[in-house]
Amino acid sequence: MTTLLLRSGALLDVETGEYAEGDLLCADGRIVETGPGLKAPDDARIVDLGGATVLPGLIDAHVHVTAATADLGALTTWSPAYAAAHSARIMSGMLDRGFTTVRDASGADFGLADAQAEGLIRGPRLAFCGKALSQTGGHGDSRPRGTRVHDGHQCCAGLGRIADGVDAVRAAARDELRKGAHHIKVMAGGGVASPTDRIDSTQYSMDELHAVVQEAEAANRYVAAHAYTARSVSRSLRAGIRSIEHGNLIDESNVAEFLEHDAFLVPTLVTYWALKTEGREFGLPEDSWRKVDEVLGAGLAALETAHRGGVKIAYGTDLLGGMHRHQNEEFRIRSEVQRPLDVIRSATSTAAELLGMSGEIGTLRHGARADLVVCDGDPLADIAALAEPERIRHVVQGGELV
Repeated sequence: MTTLLLRSGALLDVETGEYAEGDLLCADGRIVETGPGLKAPDDARIVDLGGATVLPGLIDAHVHVTAATADLGALTTWSPAYAAAHSARIMSGMLDRGFTTVRDASGADFGLADAQAEGLIRGPRLAFCGKALSQTGGHGDSRPRGTRVHDGHQCCAGLGRIADGVDAVRAAARDELRKGAHHIKVMAGGGVASPTDRIDSTQYSMDELHAVVQEAEAANRYVAAHAYTARSVSRSLRAGIRSIEHGNLIDESNVAEFLEHDAFLVPTLVTYWALKTEGREFGLPEDSWRKVDEVLGAGLAALETAHRGGVKIAYGTDLLGGMHRHQNEEFRIRSEVQRPLDVIRSATSTAAELLGMSGEIGTLRHGARADLVVCDGDPLADIAALAEPERIRHVVQGGELV
């Protein structure tokens, strides 16, 4: 494995928010030493950074690498091979934008994760959940009103699987865990890109939510829940769900619940901006496009409420189709209500904690995986250094310059 020495960089400690001028040495896929004037091993590849900023590889905690179209219902008709080819292209683009690890929030499976780990496809490390669990008529049920037949075979390219009742959701959770899921995803409320539910609906009974949490905890895994409203978020947190996806319509009452349950919020603000401006161009059905306004304006206020209350917030984007290219724009949007350092932590150390990989990724500590981003400019002073992918000079993954 290549030994890599990055010379003369500004190394950002995301935990303290402080810079250290110096070099960074990677060997065997790990960070082994940092400091000024490091001696390069004989076999080392040396890259002179000329003072550019070095920070941990970015982590996006809410992606859909199989969502090559915003028409999620159409995905179920695609050949799995065709969907995988699209996913390889999408993942490669994410790596180029500085994201060395992503958490897929439904759609990706062990096949894509294994292919990336083995070097068969180029892309970020992939934490997957398989198919999201949805009640009939829930956010993961892509059938229009007149369609009765549902083919939930695991090889279908859709994002969700339907399971109703405590026994059925237990079986579905166990099945995704059997296939290696890093977490379980449930649809606990209505959504934009689903045809038959209201955004303000709650989904799944408390008994069903408790059953999924029990199965995940038995496997030392956790549950993430799609939820927008204060009511659906509250139900999810009380059921023991660890990660709330979106949360655009939360209010002050939810903050104490997040803190009580040590839960995470994963806002995905960029996707609503992208869906409103480009969604129909990339396949979003007209009825879904009309729903976007219900959550678009509230997202920043919800983020500000959660941040002010001390909620742990991870970085997420949830982009679909040709809109994946806007992945870094989330940095700029969040900086309207958060300091750049807080946004950077959400995409590094906080996201690593959510994934159960603190100390492994999202840090420049010695012994951590050598996943790194080198950018031009100081992102603490100007978040555009990360929001604009063209300013990312180098990406290192597992100690390799990629």
